[in-house]
Amino acid sequence: MPRPRGASGWTWFHAPRVGTSAAVAGGTLASLAPGLLPRTPSAQAIVTALLVLIGLALAGIVRMVLRWTRFGVERLARWRVPVAVAGTGLVGGAMGYAEHWQNSLRNAMGVGGIGPGYWVQWLAWTVPIVALVVGLAHGVRWVVRRLGRARSIAAAAALGVAAQLLVVPSVVEWRRAAYAAADSFVDPELVQPDSPTRSGSPVSMASWPSLGAQGRRFVAGTPARAVRVYVGLNSATGLEARVALAVRELERTGGFERRNLVVTVPTGSGWIDSDAAKGLDARFGGDVALVGLQYSDAPSWVTFVFGRDAAEESARALFRAVEQRISTLPDPPKLYIYGQSLGALGGSAVFTDDTDLDRRTCGALWAGPPGGQVRHGRAAVLANASDPVVHWSPSLLWRAPDLTGTRPDAPVPPWFPVVSFLQTSADLLGALDAPAGHGHRYGVDQGTVLPGC
Repeated sequence: MPRPRGASGWTWFHAPRVGTSAAVAGGTLASLAPGLLPRTPSAQAIVTALLVLIGLALAGIVRMVLRWTRFGVERLARWRVPVAVAGTGLVGGAMGYAEHWQNSLRNAMGVGGIGPGYWVQWLAWTVPIVALVVGLAHGVRWVVRRLGRARSIAAAAALGVAAQLLVVPSVVEWRRAAYAAADSFVDPELVQPDSPTRSGSPVSMASWPSLGAQGRRFVAGTPARAVRVYVGLNSATGLEARVALAVRELERTGGFERRNLVVTVPTGSGWIDSDAAKGLDARFGGDVALVGLQYSDAPSWVTFVFGRDAAEESARALFRAVEQRISTLPDPPKLYIYGQSLGALGGSAVFTDDTDLDRRTCGALWAGPPGGQVRHGRAAVLANASDPVVHWSPSLLWRAPDLTGTRPDAPVPPWFPVVSFLQTSADLLGALDAPAGHGHRYGVDQGTVLPGC
């Protein structure tokens, strides 16, 4: 029997459906749109596979709607080959432009360029991922057909209840235990400070083990001129007790006797950038006390989504306590505040408006603030144009980001509705993997450009 032919005479029997071709091409084109940061082949493959799968799901929904409305999906059959050919051409062109864009980013950031080998690896990752998920989807559809619609709905409901009662709590508890274990890990390469001007020293009221992994890195850092006070989650029970301990540590270490005092608001895991600490030391010639208070042991993105209030509450409590204490001193130190990423949001939340910030501080510095959502006033804001944390916001779905005040460190991609949001969301995962001075990585200028009174 001869193969069916379209009106144009093209053999289309083995060509994919129009919706399938459009979904694969559309998802691939969206994934190869210009981004903010260089990507590895595997990272690009994950983005491509995800968007292709979303496109295939949408194509399936459209196909069902057309059948319900009796539009006649078979009418599209004649377009199978033309759409497949057009889609292949568009993807090829997009790959060429994506290579050009990636190399322009890499050139600006001092990273080696990409070539044909990149795309071979990209395909080697993308195709199996898509095939695996599509295979699982077909397996689920087969099960539904075997069980029938009613039984399938009942089985799905039972699985949903089981997940809520058993799986989700187990996963949450597992992640909490993992975060706590990472926080309690003692890096054998870190040396416990012996200086009385550091928390965690033998004479400190905040013990070395209680500071957490990031706190220990902070107090063990160099140079050794500045006072470094840090209170971890396990240093005292409850926020009020931890704040009181931080104030006592500042008194014990002589922090209130320094000419300058900086409240440093950590990121979600309790991290304070060592480059910021070095920059602040250089900014004040060592005559400075730095104080930080841990409010979470989870990664910043987890805390941003589920525990942002903890960052704001912690920053307010510590700043207020320090502010009240120095108000009683005859010769108080000059008060500053610093925060990076989620720490910038937490620190900014201390103040009601820009005027309040200027009135209560000598100066403030925010590095890589998410979406630029911080108080300004006299504050200095460090924001790389290539930092996806600075760009990301739900409003990116429908409008271009406001990049006023960002420093140009690499080409900035054009904005496209929806696509730019997806691209920026993908870049968030590699924001800290960028070369120094790009993405979400900032240097000692976090301290050196801190404005004065």
